[in-house]
Amino acid sequence: MTKTDDLVELARQVGQIVLERGWHLATVESCTGGWVAKAITSVPGSSLWFECALVTYSNESKNRLAGVPMELIDTHGAVSSQVSEAMAGGIIVRSNATAAIAVTGIAGPDGGSVQKPVGTVFIAWQVPGHDVRSERFQFHGDRDAIRRQSVAAALAELISLAADPSKSQL
Repeated sequence: MTKTDDLVELARQVGQIVLERGWHLATVESCTGGWVAKAITSVPGSSLWFECALVTYSNESKNRLAGVPMELIDTHGAVSSQVSEAMAGGIIVRSNATAAIAVTGIAGPDGGSVQKPVGTVFIAWQVPGHDVRSERFQFHGDRDAIRRQSVAAALAELISLAADPSKSQL
């Protein structure tokens, strides 16, 4: 599922779940550049359940806007589970959201390393009553393909976790 219409359909499903639970969702994105929020706001009526979005592309904006401690970024790198989890928690603290999706990664074509090659993406999810959860993904393709896969994974996994909380800490 990677076409634009498929992303909007995933966002519609997320909205249905979020609305049913009475949550308000926020996103904080880096490598996806607001694409998760774009898919969400393509859904008519999303203003009923979508609170806000941040695009925190620089380390400084992750710190200043999403509240990610610079020590986490310095120790683990901006592309890490620790930073994605801090991004998710930070947007909840700084908004009226009760649930969050956070995405940070390396979409390429440059910027990768042996430990974190191009296509490495960390996504975190935070929902009411549960600990934050993050996952590392290794996507393939060009920059657009990596970003599109990241958006699809962010939305699809929220649907999956909401449907079966026993799958993880969520």
